[in-house]
Amino acid sequence: MKKCPPIFTIGYEGATVTALTKTLVANGVKTLIDVRAVPLSRKAGFSKNKLASFLAEAGIHYVGLKGLGTPAVGRAAARKGNKAELVRIFGEHLHTEDAKRDMVEAIRISKSTPSCLLCFEHSPNCCHRLLVAEAMNETTHQKIIHLDVGLDDVL
Repeated sequence: MKKCPPIFTIGYEGATVTALTKTLVANGVKTLIDVRAVPLSRKAGFSKNKLASFLAEAGIHYVGLKGLGTPAVGRAAARKGNKAELVRIFGEHLHTEDAKRDMVEAIRISKSTPSCLLCFEHSPNCCHRLLVAEAMNETTHQKIIHLDVGLDDVL
């Protein structure tokens, strides 16, 4: 039986699109799975179409799975630093049809190619992408690796 690649996660807070892409390439990521409910950003290069185009130039496929994004009330809890509330809200959200459909797709992709979950927050402990990765891991038993766009890469 073929061994599945790990599930990578990354946050783009404080990063440039160039530094993020270099980090993905250096770790062998072939598909970026955007798990933002609203895949738009005021940060240059991180809205879905521009990001997809930039990644394609580096040989990385972009997939947007908005069904795995945090509902607005979950994002509000995260901004307030209320992780318990975020976990509760997102846990409920994972039972929705959109989330179930996109979870199946995220698992399918991650089992076949080195993939990375993307959201905004730098720290996975402050972001729902960790919850997505853990939910995927319950099914796939893939190792979870959090990538860090270090300050040396950003400056």
